[in-house]
Amino acid sequence: MRLAPRTLLAAALATAAPATLAAQTEGLSGIGGKPAEIRCSMCADWTVPHPPVRLHGGTWYVGMRTLSALLVTSPQGHILLDGGLPANAPQILANIRAAGFDPRDVKVIVNSHAHFDHAGGIAALQRATGAEVVALDWSARVLRRGITRRDDPQASEHFDFPAVARVRTIADGDTVRVGALALVAHRTGGHTPGGTTWTWRSCESDRCLDVVYADSQTPISTGSFRYTGSSAVRLFAAGHARIAALACDLLVTPHPEATRLWERVAQRDAGDPSALYDTTACRRYAESARAALATRLAREAAGELP
Repeated sequence: MRLAPRTLLAAALATAAPATLAAQTEGLSGIGGKPAEIRCSMCADWTVPHPPVRLHGGTWYVGMRTLSALLVTSPQGHILLDGGLPANAPQILANIRAAGFDPRDVKVIVNSHAHFDHAGGIAALQRATGAEVVALDWSARVLRRGITRRDDPQASEHFDFPAVARVRTIADGDTVRVGALALVAHRTGGHTPGGTTWTWRSCESDRCLDVVYADSQTPISTGSFRYTGSSAVRLFAAGHARIAALACDLLVTPHPEATRLWERVAQRDAGDPSALYDTTACRRYAESARAALATRLAREAAGELP
């Protein structure tokens, strides 16, 4: 159900100021479920709000300024992609309302990858909406427990998050449907073993676009993890090829700055209607990710990492 129109900026920013870091991380636990004090250097930046933005047709940005969450809408119900930090859930719900939608009409929540900065708010969002959460196998296991798995390249310093009560496992290539909406899950692992890219068609008037929410492809790690000889290299290679081959008119990523989203939105709003659209974006995103992985492997071979 579409709610009555309202002023987007005022409504989106009407929620309370972001919580302190201590409040953001209250109740979280460390690796293996042991209590941990979370020292997140980016958490303050990741709680800066942003008003909702209509990207194309029924596809809306409803996340924070530097952490994405997308809402794909239809008269029969909506699909939400990603949940940000635990502290971001109230702002995401406020943005959904400010865009003119009822959070209770969110029927499904999906995830790009199961790290606390993209999945941390999903449990609260599920409780608020009653939505089903669906994910590929690796991510589903992490979401159900809220505990980072040791085969995650960032496991040694990543943080657990509130466990999600109900998660349905889907397979690579499956389609998630709500009414006329059809989102396809593509396994694009490496950043985590369960990394997932989502694709769908979004129409505005008579113009329909292929939208891609491509998962993070950065080869970063913590502790003693090395990509050399690991399964992550194979996952990255397969994911890069898959992303490059996707039909892709509009690309968004879990961190919007990775694809200059706000710069492109500003250009569109200044009068360039084509600023958000780029049929080469997925291919260039994959090429950049391949180069980053090659650089990382070269640094490992040279013994440059601690």
